Amino acid sequence: MVILLGMKTAISIPNETFDAAEHFASSTGMSRSELYTKAVLEYLNKHKYINITSKLNEVYDKAGSGLDSKLHSMQISSLSKEEW
Repeated sequence: MVILLGMKTAISIPNETFDAAEHFASSTGMSRSELYTKAVLEYLNKHKYINITSKLNEVYDKAGSGLDSKLHSMQISSLSKEEW
C-alpha cells in the first residue's frame, strides 16, 4: 500500500514544457513531483508581495504624496546659501 503525503493532481501543460521538465528532472535526479513542487514554491515566493504592492499603490494613488508647500519653504530656507 502506498501512502501519499501530499495532494495528487493532474495539470495540462504544453508538450515542449513537459519534455523540458522531464529532461531537467531526470538530469538532476529529481522526481517529477519534486521538480513541480519546487517550481511552484519558487513562483509563489517570488510573487508573494504582489498584492501588497498593488494595495499600497491604491492607497498612495488616493492620498497625495506631494510635499506641503509650507514645509517645502521651511526646508529650502534651512539649507545653507553656499554655492556648489
